[in-house]
Amino acid sequence: MLLPIEVANVFSPDECKKIISTTDEKAYADARLIDGARQDNTRRARITWLDDTDKDEWVFRRLLDTVSEANRHHFKFGLEEFSERMQVAYYGAETEAFFDWHIDIGDGQFARHRKLTIVTQLSEDDSYTGGDLETNADGNVRRASRACGTAMLLPSFVLHRVTPVTHNARYSLTLWAHGPEFH
Repeated sequence: MLLPIEVANVFSPDECKKIISTTDEKAYADARLIDGARQDNTRRARITWLDDTDKDEWVFRRLLDTVSEANRHHFKFGLEEFSERMQVAYYGAETEAFFDWHIDIGDGQFARHRKLTIVTQLSEDDSYTGGDLETNADGNVRRASRACGTAMLLPSFVLHRVTPVTHNARYSLTLWAHGPEFH
């Protein structure tokens, strides 16, 4: 069983603040599931997207390098592309935002080709309560590091969730690497 791994300091705290501040000018929308449905009993969060061009290219390049290194040394998946944009998620205490247990593979056009998920912590660890990213790859629940700038990489078929945020807000950055479907 391939367990998730963490990579510290993918972004500095100042770079995390910069990523969050670039989203201030973007419109956040209610998060939806792979099939496009909004289901508040499964996921309650707001999201926006970053592109891999122009002012956000440096973010994509950093994630690309992180994914490449982790895949080469740990996962060894056949990765071919990044078919989806980078997603910034806002989990606010005002709605007790969360994302229940799920996997990132599904029937969607891109979701069926997701191989590796990378979730990067953008918020300072002590700036909010709740909002823990947890995984369950082997029957054991593990909490991800809350250190700002730390990324967790996990096979897209691994169960994971974000517990409800009860104070302030948690920001995260997610990107998926794609390749041939798992069989």
